[in-house]
Amino acid sequence: MFDDRLEKLNEECGVFGIYAPGREVSELIYMGLFSLQHRGQEACGIAISQGHGINYHKNLGMVTEVFNQNVLGNLHGHMGVGHVRYSVKGQAKTQQNAQPVVARYQHGEIAVAHNGCLINGEELRVSLMERGSLFHTAVDAEQIVALIASHGHDAMEQALMKTMIDLKGSYSLVIMTEDKLYAVRDPQGNRPLCIGKLGEEGYVVASESCALDAIGASFLRDVAPGEIVTIDENGLHSTNMFTGSKQALCIFEFVYIARPDSNIDGINVNKARRLMGNELAKEAKLDVDVVISVPDSGTTAAIGYAEESGIPFTQGILKNRYTGRSFIQPTQEMRELMVKLKLNPIRDAIEGKRIAVVDDSIVRGTTSRKLVKMLREYGAKEVHMLITCPPVKYPCFYGVDTGDPNELIASKMDVDGICEYIGADSLHYISMEGINRAVEWSGVSFCTACVSGEYPLGVPCEHCKNK
Repeated sequence: MFDDRLEKLNEECGVFGIYAPGREVSELIYMGLFSLQHRGQEACGIAISQGHGINYHKNLGMVTEVFNQNVLGNLHGHMGVGHVRYSVKGQAKTQQNAQPVVARYQHGEIAVAHNGCLINGEELRVSLMERGSLFHTAVDAEQIVALIASHGHDAMEQALMKTMIDLKGSYSLVIMTEDKLYAVRDPQGNRPLCIGKLGEEGYVVASESCALDAIGASFLRDVAPGEIVTIDENGLHSTNMFTGSKQALCIFEFVYIARPDSNIDGINVNKARRLMGNELAKEAKLDVDVVISVPDSGTTAAIGYAEESGIPFTQGILKNRYTGRSFIQPTQEMRELMVKLKLNPIRDAIEGKRIAVVDDSIVRGTTSRKLVKMLREYGAKEVHMLITCPPVKYPCFYGVDTGDPNELIASKMDVDGICEYIGADSLHYISMEGINRAVEWSGVSFCTACVSGEYPLGVPCEHCKNK
């Protein structure tokens, strides 16, 4: 099996919510989820309310595969939530695990879409089962529903506050009851969540601002860490009882995950990547003829490297945008060809040249190795790899899928060893100081657990003995 998820640190999920009185919103949610497709390509779902009851549709597949005009035409309502999903290692890729999770409790129906990962999820599940809860999925969102229901004698805002006390880890939530929409972000703001305005009375909540742009909504602001936002017929109002924690926004949103046209907590992703390239050029001065990128996430950083170094940038690798995310092929020969099918060098741009290749990260190293070999086959005289993230040595417990930690090449080899393994003439990672300089102007504090081993939100209980 060739699976490019094993070669990148992939975000698990994207969430979207809309409240738009007087409008049918199913197609708007579809467009919002399509713009967030990069955050999850294994399953998706939409839940809709007309003010009484919740109707929903979800399944395995990408947004364009799960939804069509007939399906959307049967989802009627002025408010709704949507979700795109990757599964983490060990979770089954089943329709049952697709979100939003829709359930009925004492106040009616509720739908929850979750981005992130709870570090106490297993403990919560056991505790809730001991109190009589039943679970049908393997996702944290179902435990969150059960916690909310356990505080069902309270008003929803109070129930959400009590639920947040019990939750540990990373979560951005979009929650819909039959007549209200809620947006909730964990006290350290690990995963992004923003709010937009749609027309006179409509509001939109999404993982990234690019989803607001997709439906013509204007950006209002980010949901603050620890904030509970309520949207209903009275407009938008919020409360925040969790203001004491230091923010720990995931740095990998800016390295790889988020779309470059998104703004997260006041930081434009494109600008952050260009500045990472600038910093890398200051740290790794190379005598090469041309700078190229591994598209798409390496492109802006490569342009930044070229700007700072004065070395010309050119498109040296073409990305096939129609290959999908994973392949299963019957022969080793076909598996070897999959990298070339997805990333193909442009011979005229690299033949006879010393090239600097900018990429966002190296996870297992196998794709980098095949890419370097391919560039040499297409005539590159020298191949120097430049990486805009420090070596990824540690697992993420907060919603980025690192796969098996034992397969992280940087946890087993030093930079020289990795360089030799991938066959490059040289390998240069940005330093922690360099990546911090690229984003420090924002005033935001970041989680860098996957490269530093420092876990600001804690670790799951089974890993405590190792920390």
